[in-house]
Amino acid sequence: MAKVNIKPIGDRVLVQHIEEKEQVRGGIIIPDSAKEKPQEAKVIALGTGKKDENGKVTPFEVKVGDKVLISKYGGTEVKIDDQKFTLVREDDILGVIA
Repeated sequence: MAKVNIKPIGDRVLVQHIEEKEQVRGGIIIPDSAKEKPQEAKVIALGTGKKDENGKVTPFEVKVGDKVLISKYGGTEVKIDDQKFTLVREDDILGVIA
């Protein structure tokens, strides 16, 4: 698991995309620039938690290490120590892959 020096805040979750293997279709290698952004990611770090109207922190439904599906265009990409990560809100996580 990647060790990073960033702690998300609020209901944000730091994820790292799980890259697909090199795609070959009809004998043609699909270049990286033409590949779609992967939706499968691994949870690296959790934020401090979302607070409800009473100030109580709501626990996350995911945990560090979970493989998740995230919305295709959700989140903010960040680069830390030459590694790409994405900060997403917990609402942008569509589900946990069993």
